[in-house]
Amino acid sequence: MNSQSSSSSTFESVAARAAPAIFVVLWSSGFVGTKYVLASAEPLTYLTVRMIIAAVLMGLIALIWRAKWPGWMDAMHSAVAGLLVHGFYLGGTSVAIYHSVPAGLSALIPGLQPILISTLANRWLGERVTPLQWTGLAMGLAGTLSVLHGRDMSGDAGWGWLGTCVALISITLGTLYQKRYCSRIDWRSGNCVQFFAAAALFAVGAFLFETRVIHWTGEFIFGLIWLVLVLSIGSIGLLYWLIRHSAATRVASFFYLVPGTTALMAYLLFDERLDLISVAGMVVCAAAVLLVNRVSVPVR
Repeated sequence: MNSQSSSSSTFESVAARAAPAIFVVLWSSGFVGTKYVLASAEPLTYLTVRMIIAAVLMGLIALIWRAKWPGWMDAMHSAVAGLLVHGFYLGGTSVAIYHSVPAGLSALIPGLQPILISTLANRWLGERVTPLQWTGLAMGLAGTLSVLHGRDMSGDAGWGWLGTCVALISITLGTLYQKRYCSRIDWRSGNCVQFFAAAALFAVGAFLFETRVIHWTGEFIFGLIWLVLVLSIGSIGLLYWLIRHSAATRVASFFYLVPGTTALMAYLLFDERLDLISVAGMVVCAAAVLLVNRVSVPVR
């Protein structure tokens, strides 16, 4: 019995240490997947399909594992979190990419989030951000800008730029809202509610502003499957697990690794430029994450 308990504890410890790295890789792959699917469908139309499929799958998961369903108040909290994390963040990012905002700018969004979320968490959640952690956050921002230096930051008119701003604000507020109001909700049933709320938002937007035409190419289908299973279910579930078990500032610091990881994926898949300054920026981002997570953050 003691041996089984020790093995279980060891597995949980290893999983907890590996979770942030796995999350960063999965989250970064979303930029690549989005670029593929938007060649065959408009952003809100594709997101409607993605959220409906994700909601149905998560609902089946919740039923199979007999997850506890949230009451009306918790369901409302889940819906709000879903509109912020899935709705306006994914909508803003996808609209930006669709309107030709470069991947570099899209990757910069999570690079700005840790500074904003730490400032808000310090006041809203009562999390004390130490001077050492503020130093790490500033280092991460500098590293992010280094990774993206010299990249084309032009975009197609104002919709793309507006989309990036909406995405930054919504993922920040959504992370804090999830931490404060949804931590005790079962992640399976809670995510099902969140996906349905986001699907309703996207469906209305697609009906009002898009042609709703989808070209069901092999590339679109593969990208859609990847984004549903790996991003919507895998990385979002992992993100909420991290939010539940860590301070918001710590979780946000992992987003500093996203631009560098995205740049590396783009280099391998699309032969995009990756010079020594970008590599140095990745190293600075990694050091910043270690610094932010070095000291425990007490929650008052």
